[in-house]
Amino acid sequence: MLDMSVAQPVGVDRELVDFALVGKWMDEQGLPAGEFEDVTSLGGGTQNVMLRFGRGGRDYVLRRGPKHLRAKSNEVIRREARLLGAINGTDVRAPRVIAACPDDSVIGAVFYLMEPIDGFNPANELPELHAGDPAVRKEMGLSAVEAIARLGALDYQALGLSDYGKPDGFLERQVPRWLGELESYSANEGYPGPEIPGVERTGEWLDRNRPAQWTPGILHGDCHLANMMFAFDGPQVAAMVDWEMSTIGDPLLDLGWQIATRPEPGTTGAALVGKLGAAGGLPTPDEMVAHYGQFSDRDLSAVPWYTVLACFKLGIVLEGTHARAFAGKAPKQVGDFLHAITLELFERAHRLME
Repeated sequence: MLDMSVAQPVGVDRELVDFALVGKWMDEQGLPAGEFEDVTSLGGGTQNVMLRFGRGGRDYVLRRGPKHLRAKSNEVIRREARLLGAINGTDVRAPRVIAACPDDSVIGAVFYLMEPIDGFNPANELPELHAGDPAVRKEMGLSAVEAIARLGALDYQALGLSDYGKPDGFLERQVPRWLGELESYSANEGYPGPEIPGVERTGEWLDRNRPAQWTPGILHGDCHLANMMFAFDGPQVAAMVDWEMSTIGDPLLDLGWQIATRPEPGTTGAALVGKLGAAGGLPTPDEMVAHYGQFSDRDLSAVPWYTVLACFKLGIVLEGTHARAFAGKAPKQVGDFLHAITLELFERAHRLME
């Protein structure tokens, strides 16, 4: 019989996480029993929810989809848990999964428990060590490059991830996939259409110059610096987070993504990485490519192509919020902000195409 005596932490919506049910499930997994202590929200709203707590002398972070689940929210969390579980024990810096619940009937949503990360998000804070020394910030950028290089070097088949994505035709699918996404935004009432110079031209350039050969690997998919946690006592990445867009594809797109989103002080896009973006001092694209090569035997001659693809894809993704803002589904200020970044991304792509 379910023991409902577990006290619900103050301020935590029972519809979001019913701790009586979580406690019963944790007991079934053989995890330490006890009261839930120091429950703190690390995220919420429309994004995936994270709650940190202690129980039985151990600290946890619970991650689940948003309160109002989207069509794919449970599958996203299920995939994240599977991937992170598979790379536990490798040299990739990522959250360590303690236990996962792929069954959405336990609390009404798929969730997993992971170890808390001892680190900071450079978009939100920059400790004195990092803020005061450009050499440390340069090493932060290089550590982020190393993190994705090590990820891309993993043998995904040996890790049991052969069916985690569809690498065949991955590069060929990118342009039509994202042009189709852009076209779908017209369903938002009031959206005048994408006012993005050179979208079709960029797609045509990508198709003409697509690399003929590449090697599949694990792709993080959204590896900008705001999705990295860094150590408090040095420049090292503590963990890559937010794995919603991960798949099996071409890992060099992650390198292109990091170069495309490299914050340049004074640009709108730098605001995506907040305090670190404003501080600057990060490695140049050439330094990033050279550093990636220290941890990978991939052919890096086509990195500019992957950077253009990253600008193209991310620009279209951000334009989606701009389109939804016209229909009242997102704040106008946010839509305008992201549209400005989209324009910067396509300008960067056009410079690389020349």
